[in-house]
Amino acid sequence: MLVRFWGTRGSLPVAPQALPVQAKIARALVAAGGRTFADEAEAAAFAEANLDFATYGSYGGATSCVEIEGGDDVFMVCDLGSGAREFGVNSLRRCAKGHARTWHIFLSHMHWDHIMGFPFFGPAFDPAATLIIHAGHPDAEAALRRQQEEISFPVPFDWLKAKISFVTHGRNEPFEVAGVTVTLIRQHHSHESYGFQFQRDGRSVIYSTDSEHKLDNMEAEAAFEAFFAGADLVICDTMYSLGDSVSLKQDWGHSSNIVAVDLCHAAEAKRLALFHHEPSYTDEDIQRMHAETVRYEELVRGDRPALEVLCAYDGLEVTV
Repeated sequence: MLVRFWGTRGSLPVAPQALPVQAKIARALVAAGGRTFADEAEAAAFAEANLDFATYGSYGGATSCVEIEGGDDVFMVCDLGSGAREFGVNSLRRCAKGHARTWHIFLSHMHWDHIMGFPFFGPAFDPAATLIIHAGHPDAEAALRRQQEEISFPVPFDWLKAKISFVTHGRNEPFEVAGVTVTLIRQHHSHESYGFQFQRDGRSVIYSTDSEHKLDNMEAEAAFEAFFAGADLVICDTMYSLGDSVSLKQDWGHSSNIVAVDLCHAAEAKRLALFHHEPSYTDEDIQRMHAETVRYEELVRGDRPALEVLCAYDGLEVTV
């Protein structure tokens, strides 16, 4: 399976501002130390080799949208945050080269940052497209229709040309989509959210965002350890620091990088992708959290196998 991240921010999209971009350019010029480059490709190679990611790159600003490529000639995507617009454009390009026009969409929950890309999702306007929307919520269709009412958006849901259907799934009841076995788990979040497990050919990917883990509910934590067990990649909500998640932002429905590492260690997962980044964090803030998480994993690993800690960004691809 191949995992593509189209949107990795939480709560609302963010755009780069002039001053941070200017600061990146200034840092790059200082690092170059007066060097000259034959062309942009040579300059880009220097930047990648000599600058930290927060300087030469960006974690992006689109909200949750993650593609799981592994189904038999279908598209599979988790959530339709603002990253869904770019995913839709890209997937239609692939359709023009022969890919089947079928999209399986897995919605973790109905909060706006996870569905706001749907009105701009190109395949929904394609009369040759088939969209199957999977959710643990029976009100998924109502939520998508409501955000396209005239008071909110100029294009009504019924004007969409694609063939769109909704399927509600029970938790811990596996079902198959194009050769991939999918299972849901209920998570602690306002109006509930659902995590997804994708399994194929002995490989597994977990998508678990907008989930608050409670230290006083160890029975639930044991269920997550079992759900994450042996996963090749866990995409996990790490919006807050541990201090924020247990004090200032307790009961806000999100989790921390520290809890994610502990859960993945207990589950003997192989890789963790930090996800659903706080919208107020700069690239430098996110990079710092990533470094701190890597260090924490090293400190508490003990005799366990190493857990690889990735930091998701818009455009990242991970082969599983």
